[in-house]
Amino acid sequence: MKHHNALFLSLTLVALGLLGTTGAAAQGLRLSPSMSAPGTSLQPPAGAAAAMAPTVQQADYIVAVVNSEPITNSEVNMRADRAAQQISQQGAALPPRDVLLRQVLSRLINEKAQLQQAVENGIKIDEPIIDQAEENVARQNNTDLAGLHRRMAADGISLERFRFDLRNQLMLLRLREREVESRVRVTDQDIDQFIREQQTAESATGQQINLQHVLVLVPENATPQQVASLQARSQGIADRAKGGADFAVLARENSDAPEGRSGGLLGLRPADRYPNLFVEATQNLPVGGIVGPVRSPAGFHILKVVERVNGTGVPTQVIQNHARHILLRPTPQMTEAAAIERLADLKRRVTTGQSDFGELAKQFSVDGSAKQGGDLGWANPGQFVPEFEEAIEGLQPGQVSDPLVSRFGVHIIQLIERREHTLNQREQRDMVRAAAREKKLDEAYTTWAQEVRGRAYVELREVPQ
Repeated sequence: MKHHNALFLSLTLVALGLLGTTGAAAQGLRLSPSMSAPGTSLQPPAGAAAAMAPTVQQADYIVAVVNSEPITNSEVNMRADRAAQQISQQGAALPPRDVLLRQVLSRLINEKAQLQQAVENGIKIDEPIIDQAEENVARQNNTDLAGLHRRMAADGISLERFRFDLRNQLMLLRLREREVESRVRVTDQDIDQFIREQQTAESATGQQINLQHVLVLVPENATPQQVASLQARSQGIADRAKGGADFAVLARENSDAPEGRSGGLLGLRPADRYPNLFVEATQNLPVGGIVGPVRSPAGFHILKVVERVNGTGVPTQVIQNHARHILLRPTPQMTEAAAIERLADLKRRVTTGQSDFGELAKQFSVDGSAKQGGDLGWANPGQFVPEFEEAIEGLQPGQVSDPLVSRFGVHIIQLIERREHTLNQREQRDMVRAAAREKKLDEAYTTWAQEVRGRAYVELREVPQ
C-alpha cells in the first residue's frame, strides 16, 4: 500500500488548471468546480449543455480541433477566467492575458487528446465514484454538499455539468496512473544525483521553506466596509495565532484557501517557488514566527514559518501518522460501487461500536496488512499515494474515513495516532527517494503527454474576421 509518490497525483482532480502539469506545481491546489474538458464524443448530457449555453455567445467560434472534436473560444476564456482566479488566490502574479489564453488552449488540446485515449482504452467511471469525488470537493472547500451546490449555483454552474467535469477529470487520472506509473524506477544513483542537484540549486536559490497559511478571501467587488470587516477578521485570526492558538485548527476553521482543510501547510519547497509576497513577508521570521494579515489581490494572508531546510531539502523532523485500513479490490463479482457500499457499512459498524476495525480488517481486507488488522505502522509524509495521504491528514485520532478510491482499490482508513518524529539517516534517504520519484514522475508525465498530443491530429483555426 505504501507508495513513494507524494505529489504526482495531486494533479488528480486539479491539475487541469494553469499552474503547471507537474505534481510539484500542483501542490496545494484543489478542484475548481468549472474546470472542464468537454468534447463531441464525450459530450455532456442535454441539461449540462444547456447550462453552458450562456457562455457561448452568438460570436463564439472554434479555435482548434483535436481529431474530430472542437474547442471553442468560449471554452478557452472560461478556463482562463478560472485559472486567473486560482492564480490570484495563491497570491501569485498573473501572466498577460494573451499568454494565459495560449497556455489554456494548449492545456485543453492535451486534455482532449488524453480523454479520447481514455475512451479508447475503455476507462469508465461509475456514478458512486463521482459521488465520492463530489463529496471530496465539498470537504476541500470547507463545506457540505448543500453548501457546494449553493456555491455552484451562484457561479452559474449546473450540478449535471459539474459531475460531467468530475467524470472527465477522473478518467484523466486513471489514464495517467495506468500509462505513467510503469515508466518510473528510482535507483540509488538517482537518489545521489537528486541530492547533488538539490545542493547545487539551493546554493543558487537559497534555503527551502515550509509555510502554513490562512487566507481570508476578499470578493472582487467588495465595498470598503466589507474590506475593513474582513481585515478586522484577519487581524483577529493573526492575534490568536500569535497568542499561541493551534495554527492548524485556525486554518481548518477560517481559511478560504484549498489547503486550509488539512491545516494550511503549503509544503517544503525552494523560496522561489513561493509567491514573492510570501517570501518577503516571512524572510526575517524565525521558525515558528507568524506574520499577517498581509494583503494581496486575493485577500488577507496570515503566514507561519514551519521549517527552513538546507542541504538535501529533507527535514530532520516530520509529523508521522499511524493508521490502519481495509482494502477491497473490485472484481467481476464486486463492482467499485458495491465495494464502496460494503465499506460504508463496515465504517457504520465501527463508528456505532458494533465491530472492531482491526477484526473487520482481518476478515475483509485483501491487503497484505490484513493479518495485522490493517495496521500500516508509522508513516512519514509522502509514503502513501496522495488521495490516501490526504484522507489521513483530514482525520483526527480514532476517526474513520469515508470510502475512498485509489489505484489499489477502495479503502476505509482509521487514524490511530499522530506524532512528531526525528528522522534517522535511512529515513531521510527514503524521503529523498520519494522526492526523486516525484521528479521522475513529472518528467515521465511530460514525455507521455507530448506523445499523446503528437499522435493526435490538431488543427488550429484562425480568428474569424
